[in-house]
Amino acid sequence: MQFYFKLALGTLIMASQFASALELSGQVNLEHRQFLSQGTQGQGQGQTSVVLQPELYWQGEDGSSSFTLVPFYRYDSLDQERSHADLREALWLKYWDDYELRIGVGKVFWGVTESAHLVDVVNQTDAVESVDGEQKLGQPMLHLALIKPWGTLDSILLPYFRQRTFAGLDGRLRPPLPIVSDAMYESSRKQAHLDYAFRYSAMLDDWDIGVSYFNGTNRDPYYRVASHSNQLVLVPFYAQSSQLGVDLQGIVGDWLWKLEAIYRDSFDHHTASVAGFEYTHIGVFGSVLDIGYIAEYLYDSRGNNAQSVGQNDLFIGSRFVLNDEAGTEVLVGLTQDLDHRDVYNGKLEASSRLTNHLKWRLNAWWFENQTPTDLLYFARRDDFVELSIEYYF
Repeated sequence: MQFYFKLALGTLIMASQFASALELSGQVNLEHRQFLSQGTQGQGQGQTSVVLQPELYWQGEDGSSSFTLVPFYRYDSLDQERSHADLREALWLKYWDDYELRIGVGKVFWGVTESAHLVDVVNQTDAVESVDGEQKLGQPMLHLALIKPWGTLDSILLPYFRQRTFAGLDGRLRPPLPIVSDAMYESSRKQAHLDYAFRYSAMLDDWDIGVSYFNGTNRDPYYRVASHSNQLVLVPFYAQSSQLGVDLQGIVGDWLWKLEAIYRDSFDHHTASVAGFEYTHIGVFGSVLDIGYIAEYLYDSRGNNAQSVGQNDLFIGSRFVLNDEAGTEVLVGLTQDLDHRDVYNGKLEASSRLTNHLKWRLNAWWFENQTPTDLLYFARRDDFVELSIEYYF
């Protein structure tokens, strides 16, 4: 983390030279999670936190270059590991003709499906932030994009690896054995291993297609049981990995068809895929309400040996868009394990604006699991509702 504070300080000093051209924005969140039961390790039921995420933006006079700085900090009342700081972005952008060059700390998102993002391998997951892995840590990178009529080619060098964040002893949504931060690596260079990634993307009529390749330290850790201070713990092990991925999305009338598929050669070799559709019913019963119906199938060739969810699961959900002035949206979804009828989880996401600066957000997750061998058995008592009031400036 010291590396990131030094980088942030350096970028702030550089940005101060252009203070007259700086734009300041960002958000402040007040959040509360209320768990419906006490944790399986006796953790508390209430979890309140405050989030600060300012953003500084500078653009050059000729408009061909810019710099963005986005620090992040969360203070959490329950879990000291969830109280953490990160540099989400400290990125210089330069573009000319058909090229874009990005240098610094940034985020790259690849993926099209709703229930999982298999091809999204550049940034590390910030696992203490969200259940579904949507939140990511900032990643040091050198990113060159070539944009041509025949498609876009992204080439990315990743000189420093970020470890995944995990809940602490007092935190919720954690396995029975605590996960330590002293990770193990297959590479002798550990976090300094030089990773790289490529992606080609193009639009063919109504279809968007992407083909990606990643080589470097696996963002998904394996786990080894060890003894630490006379206590059994889980030690993350980050193996080397090569991954070939394909993502596809097509619009056919009111239907949106989606696919993500990967082959990964790492500590284990496997294929995985997510495929499905979203059908949007516009103007339900002659109103302004739009309803999207979502269905996706998740597959992993490792079966029950997979260290990730979705080895043989079905996700179904609905998205409600009210098309009102407040921008109200609601998403409900359920993921059912097709191997075990008693293993499923559901989620609710809703949000709406209160004013031009205030927004409320409601998230809820519930977990049903009576299969001790299942990966998410530890979360069987972690049902919660989270309310967030967000101020944007």
